[in-house]
Amino acid sequence: MTKEKYPVVDAVPAMPRVSERVRALHAQMTLDEKLAQLVGYWLDQNGTVAPMQSEMAAGQQASTELDAVTRDGLGHYTRVYGTRPVDPAERAAWLWAEQRRLKRETRLGIPALVHEECLTGLAAWQAATYPTPLAWGASFDPDLVHEAAAAIGESMRQLGIHQGLAPVLDVIRDPRWGRVDECIGEDPYLVGTIGTAYVRGLQESGVHATLKHFVGYSGSKSGRNHAPVSAGPREIADVYLPPFEMAILEGGARSVMNAYVDIDGVPMASSVEYFTSILRERWGFDGVVVADYFAVAFLHVMHSIAADRGEAAALALEAGIDIELPTGDAYLAPLAERVRSGALDEGFVDRAVLRALAQKEELGLLDPDAFEDEPPTDIDLDSPHQQALARRLAEESVVLLTNDGVLPLNGWPQAPARVAVVGPNADRAEALMGCYSFANHVLAHHPELPLGFEIPSVLEGFEQAFAGARLDRPELVFAEGCTVDGTDTSGFAEAVAAAEGADVAVVVVGDQAGLFGRGTVGEGNDVESLELPGVQRALVEALVATGTPVVMVMLTGRPYAVGWALDGDTRPAAVLQAFFPGEGGGLAVADVVTGAVNPSGRLPVSMPRSTGAQPYSYLHPILGGPSDVTSTDSTPARPFGFGLSYTTFGYSDLTVDPTVCSSGTFTAAVTVTNTGSVAGTDVVQLYGHDVRGSIARPVAALLGYARVELEPGASSRVTFAVPTMRFAFSDRRMVRIVEPGDVEVWIGSHAAASRSGTGIKESTGGVISNGRATENREIPGTATPRASVEITGDVHEVTTTDPRTVEVKVVAA
Repeated sequence: MTKEKYPVVDAVPAMPRVSERVRALHAQMTLDEKLAQLVGYWLDQNGTVAPMQSEMAAGQQASTELDAVTRDGLGHYTRVYGTRPVDPAERAAWLWAEQRRLKRETRLGIPALVHEECLTGLAAWQAATYPTPLAWGASFDPDLVHEAAAAIGESMRQLGIHQGLAPVLDVIRDPRWGRVDECIGEDPYLVGTIGTAYVRGLQESGVHATLKHFVGYSGSKSGRNHAPVSAGPREIADVYLPPFEMAILEGGARSVMNAYVDIDGVPMASSVEYFTSILRERWGFDGVVVADYFAVAFLHVMHSIAADRGEAAALALEAGIDIELPTGDAYLAPLAERVRSGALDEGFVDRAVLRALAQKEELGLLDPDAFEDEPPTDIDLDSPHQQALARRLAEESVVLLTNDGVLPLNGWPQAPARVAVVGPNADRAEALMGCYSFANHVLAHHPELPLGFEIPSVLEGFEQAFAGARLDRPELVFAEGCTVDGTDTSGFAEAVAAAEGADVAVVVVGDQAGLFGRGTVGEGNDVESLELPGVQRALVEALVATGTPVVMVMLTGRPYAVGWALDGDTRPAAVLQAFFPGEGGGLAVADVVTGAVNPSGRLPVSMPRSTGAQPYSYLHPILGGPSDVTSTDSTPARPFGFGLSYTTFGYSDLTVDPTVCSSGTFTAAVTVTNTGSVAGTDVVQLYGHDVRGSIARPVAALLGYARVELEPGASSRVTFAVPTMRFAFSDRRMVRIVEPGDVEVWIGSHAAASRSGTGIKESTGGVISNGRATENREIPGTATPRASVEITGDVHEVTTTDPRTVEVKVVAA
């Protein structure tokens, strides 16, 4: 096959350049055969795993009529492993046979592409369940995320799966939104680097990654799912778009999925501006855009900008959505009628078909030997390798928020003889997994079936953890206390009694992930309050009142407003945050509490002080924080990047290049030292601030980061090579630029560890003095003095060739 590419037609914008084989195949196709390549078919229709699933897919032909369904071919098979529990080997045997049937019995002999969810591992029965993406962000470890994604991809490829619907690159803007647990964090650079690592890992295993949700989904008003987005074009360009841009330009992502929302009234599924002008023409993306489930039809039934399915299909296709998922609700008969009537140029169909065929060619589906091998029979979707990866990622993601010295337990002069492990999430495997885990996404509808893999609860983790921490196993006492979101307090007495008779009590609280009202967090589970659900706070306070040292562990999918537990008069002795840590999470939490593992997680999202302070981002200008012009307090209870350790770290000898040209790269280097008595890992965070911008700029922004492992007393020199692109923003022309001027850079243990010198009282220069203004609160942390760098030269207009990633080098000092 020649590698030469040929443009086919130029009647519509962004026509792809394809191989001679794809061009020849396309030339043979009838309109019906073309449209068949642009849709999915959902083999298993039961349960609720997508919005309005039962209503929107009601017209799909039954799976007993596959010959008729696939008469003209088929673009995608939708979630053949992930819609209901199926034996992997049996389903693989069916899939291989079905693909061979498509090759032999359809005129063009093109196999179907198979896609699945894979946000916390392959979403299939018996498959490994990894920590939720918010935990990836807490790890600040793109290398480990890359490794995990590669292992996930290997399982998928073995099963004949070609495309994974992950990662989610939505930047968190409001923790009330139910889908926060699917997101990586609130910082675009952290989201971009972690997400790009996932893309590379998955695609190196031969599975195409799908970036979602393009774009602005997480900006839904008040955190309400699918609600309109009122972000301005600068916020979209400077906050929401950069992670997608990085994953495409530096990660080579091969697919993108649209967001359900409208931005300033324009539904994303109909946006030529974003899907053609920006994605294709500006960034050069040459992969495939798929519709989020039913998003094309939603242009008709939800957004009401289309009179019927045919007009909805035309709007989506013209915008640049190539494939309609999960089924051909709009892209089959309604779109065919539109084309045949002359209302839509068939060139838009050709554009999408060429992209779809090129993707199949890239994945090997057009090769003669596709699916001619034997299907796998020896399948282990939760291998020891995957178990180890899931556990490591969980360990690295646990964040220690407070500690009065009660932790680790192996640091006690005398080991505890009796430990109470209580709370609604202490002995529930489901509490460890996110919304898009198979267990909570699908298996919740099949309670008669086992999970199909090992996932020790926190209580079960403690049964193993003490030996690893070199402690004698104490007596463990369990009491549930209450449910996650119920109001019944009758179990408090048993939990209090367990705590009173123990040397230490570990109370495990938090969320239950689920969809559309089934659970406390997850898709469709948005909230009005950021208090812990149900009566969990009251349970914790009752336990603290016993006088027994209490360790509070939160297993959640969002950050909650728990300032009372961090700084209040009745606070627990220690607080740990674990964002749905997956199958290794129970073991990881127990290991952190006992001391077998030193916590190294850092908050990927600010810990809110109150519901009323939302939406909030640490990437705010001066007036986005506390000041004398308002009596409300937006200061988070714990800032982005925060996390404690069982040791301490110090920073010294920060050096930076004094000048850099506006299109260049400067170096910042610091020595980090483990100043404590135990080994630990620090997340060294480099921050920056544009002293005087032509538009209002954030008071602090993460420039780069590095995980550094150090033995007690040891030091390492960490050097960051920082492209000036890290200070880029959209100017008043809406052109991304780097402008000359002074910038400050520093190393901090979190985003608020360095103060600029302007406090609340000085924010207005004394012009206003607010009698109810908030007071500065001291949060543990350390930072170097700020260093100044002068960006010189002319204004630099950013291009797609500018480097976007900070290179890091760590050497022993």
